[in-house]
Formats: sequence, structure tokens, C-alpha cells
Amino acid sequence: MKIALVGMRGIPARYGGFETFAEELSTRLAERGHEVTVYCRSYNAPDRPPNYRGVRLIHRPTVRRKYLDTVAHTFICAIDALCRRFDVILLCNAANSIFIPLFRLRGRSLAINVDGIERRRRKWSIFGRGWYRLGERLAARLPDRIVADAEVIRDYYRQRYGVESVVIAYGAPAEAVEGKEELRRWGLSEGNYVLYVSRLEPENNAHLVIEAYEGVRTEKRLVIVGDAPYAKGYIARLKHTHDPRVLFTGAIYGMGYRELLAHAYCYVQATEVGGTHPALIEAMGAGRCVLANGTPENLEVVGEAGLIYAPGDVEALRKRLQEVIDQPELARKYGPAAQERVRRRYDWERIADRYEALFGEMTAERRGRGR
Repeated sequence: MKIALVGMRGIPARYGGFETFAEELSTRLAERGHEVTVYCRSYNAPDRPPNYRGVRLIHRPTVRRKYLDTVAHTFICAIDALCRRFDVILLCNAANSIFIPLFRLRGRSLAINVDGIERRRRKWSIFGRGWYRLGERLAARLPDRIVADAEVIRDYYRQRYGVESVVIAYGAPAEAVEGKEELRRWGLSEGNYVLYVSRLEPENNAHLVIEAYEGVRTEKRLVIVGDAPYAKGYIARLKHTHDPRVLFTGAIYGMGYRELLAHAYCYVQATEVGGTHPALIEAMGAGRCVLANGTPENLEVVGEAGLIYAPGDVEALRKRLQEVIDQPELARKYGPAAQERVRRRYDWERIADRYEALFGEMTAERRGRGR
């Protein structure tokens, strides 16, 4: 099949969950003999390589503004795609739904991965939330398939819009790496830090994690990994903490990121909005004990394989952190359980199988309509 992925910054992954998803899925499909194209924003890779691990890359410009970055690039990609032959297009992010008719002008099959319920993010203005609300409605009506990465998101679209979704989860490797170069870079030692990873935006609650940690009795460091291009004021406020144990590394990707996951004492997932959060599954896959904000999405991922605290409750998080630090047997218990859960539910190869089957089904339907 000739498959295109659109709607993320591009690959190799240098930003967030959709980028890692695009890299993991596209390269696996290319290994299986499909012709796979990923549309990339020009700034994602300044050298603009034409290929990456067997995947064709098409670099197109965008408008680098908070409200225009994603939709401007997707519009340009939709125009470009009119001149190319694709069997199936996978569009990422419900914000891009308005361009579905353009992508389908030549009769192509299209699926959309809607991500989480983005309009609930506090970073968006009334206009931004309205755009996402419109995007949800169009995503429920225009594509051939809706893909949800969690049962919670499937239920949301079913209850609110009366439509069914295909549930295909996000994935993660169920293994830890041995290297420690990234630890040495930051002056860290194995098992002597608590890890938090996220885009540093208010609804991801890094401020609550820091506030909770300030009340924890321990010499372990709190390592905050992440950045956000449109949240500089918020990040500056985070760094005003007077706790010398808190370390900000900025965004880290690839092997360095995996090394930090592999050697953390435990991992904190504090997000309150979204579907399946990639960093949470990746921490579980690395065999870390996770402490997760008790949202329905996080509960679905963690199951019985981690520790939960009351949603948004700083004191509850502080107590959980103190508990797991004071009782190392908890970390030893939940780490292997988390890794086994990822092996069973979030294996990338199985996820690639699901997408390959879905695209094959959509292509067969399109060919059937053409007869």
C-alpha cells in the first residue's frame, strides 16, 4: 500500500507523542514492504533528509505561531497530496479535520487519529477551544475511520457524537537500556532520582509535581524533562522553585531519554488531559514504578500495575511519593508488573499489525467502490 502520515511535526521524533508514534509506525510499515510517506514541518529537520529508515519524507513550510503551526502545515500538505498517489492517508489530530475533504478529493481512504480531548487544555483561548470542538464534530462525520488510542476516547466519541471508533493504543518498547551517559551528563546516579516527563504546559501539572516534591523528605533529585515552544512564561515560573533538588534538563529524545527512564527510581505522570500518554507507557515499558494522576485515561493504562493518587491533589501526590521512597519494595514490586503490562497491551509490533490490517481493509473497500 501507498500510505501517508500527516499532521505531526515529522520524523525523526523531536517533539512529542505523535512524532514518536509516526516514527515507530511508519518505519515498521516500510520494513513490511509498504511505500510510506511522512509529511514533516521544514523546521523539524533543518537538513531536510529525503528519507529516514526506509520512509520517504516530504518537508513543507508552516506558520510558526501557536494557533497556526499545525493547521497551516496540514493545509499545505493537503494541497501537495493532491498531486500524489496514496492509497490511504492517516491524519493525526482532530484540529486538522477541516482539511479532510481536501485530502479525499481524489477518492482516497482516510483515517484520523483524534488524540485526546484537546479542547479541554487550559492553554487554548475561546477560539482555540472552539476550533477543537469543530474538529471533533468533523472527525465524527468525514473520515472513513476514527482511531482512538484509548477506550476512554472511544467512549467519548460514542456518547457525544454517536459514532464508533477503532481503538488502537500507543506503543512502547518493553525493555530498559544499559547506558548511563545521559546520567553522567547531568550528574545523576542510578536509582537516585524521580523522573517527570512532559511538555511543560499548565494542564500537565509540572507545577503540582514540584510543589508536592518540595514537601518530600529525601535526598533524591526530581528531574523535570520537557519543554514547550509557546509556554515560556509558565516554564520560567516553574524554575523559580528554591528547592535545589529539582533539575530541569529541557527536552531530551532518543537514547538519552531512554537512559533516564531506565535508571529512574520511579516515574510521575501528572497529566490531566489527553488520551494515552506516551511517556507513561514508555516509563512502564522501562520497568519503572509509576505514580499516576488518577484520571480515567491514566487508570486505563496503569491498571493494577502502578500507584494512583487522587486527581490534581498535591497532598495526595506528596504522600504517594514519600510512601514509595520510604518503601523501596513498592518500586521493586510495581516496576516488573508495569513492564509486563506493556508487553501484553502496548507492543509496537502488535500496534503496527492493527494499523496494517485497518489500512488493508480501507483499501479493499475503496477498490470495491471503484468497481
